[in-house]
Amino acid sequence: MPGRSTIATMTELATALGVPIHDPTPPREFHHSRAGCRLHGFDWGGTGTPVVLLHGGGLTARTWDFVCLGLRGAVRPITPDLRGHGDSGWSDDYRIDTMAADVVAAADHLGLDRFALVGMSLGGVVAAHVADARPDRVERLALVDVAPGVNFESTRRVRAFMAGLGPVPELGTVVEAAMRVNPRAYRPSVAYRMSTLFHRAPDGNWVPKGDPRPPDFPAILAAMDRMAARLTKVPVLLVRGGRSRVLPQSTAEHLVEHVPDGRLAVVPNAGHNVQEDNPAALVTTLRTFLTHPS
Repeated sequence: MPGRSTIATMTELATALGVPIHDPTPPREFHHSRAGCRLHGFDWGGTGTPVVLLHGGGLTARTWDFVCLGLRGAVRPITPDLRGHGDSGWSDDYRIDTMAADVVAAADHLGLDRFALVGMSLGGVVAAHVADARPDRVERLALVDVAPGVNFESTRRVRAFMAGLGPVPELGTVVEAAMRVNPRAYRPSVAYRMSTLFHRAPDGNWVPKGDPRPPDFPAILAAMDRMAARLTKVPVLLVRGGRSRVLPQSTAEHLVEHVPDGRLAVVPNAGHNVQEDNPAALVTTLRTFLTHPS
């Protein structure tokens, strides 16, 4: 668990980004295993509806920190690290259905009967699979900047940057490189994200936590193309970043038109990483959806 200074930085950043903080207490870590893979996550606590938030590819559970600070009090946020990411173990099996089974196993480990799901990018693909396979467990589903027909080419620079991450003597080197990829990003948030993506190795260098092997992008895109058919059993909210190049407005509208109980929300001043670019607006949007009676 991060030390006191890291938590203070998290709350300071959330405040600077306009997120109302109900409770600054650090979340509780949890660990469990499934199919030989050690899995990790955070339980933010609370008595509201449990909401499992799944991060995108190359990110970690900590990408949701600002959002969880804002949602806590209305719901009980839970943020797993997908296998191969963050503090979860690496694996030879990164299929979508495998990661979906990990999510259900996390819910079982925490004693959750029913829960809501929020999934960003890759996490959204996994969440859609869970909602389709286990509608008895999932109350509702929010997808963040992901839908069939995304502009995958627009992610080329970010993917190249992520693939090039390696050991560095100073974390600031990675922050500077990330700012060159996305000059519009908020530097303090980028620095915070990098501090959660790396850990210090025994030799003193900063090393990425995640599995460096490239994901199976064709398989992920194929699963994404099947998403619409998986969104027929629960209420669905699709959230698009207002300046996202990954999910065009027309593509988002097309998905919602083909979902029986679907709606669309656009978060302004946000790109693909809506949860980091404009967490305050995303908190408002998610809170309304997650706490409104069915």
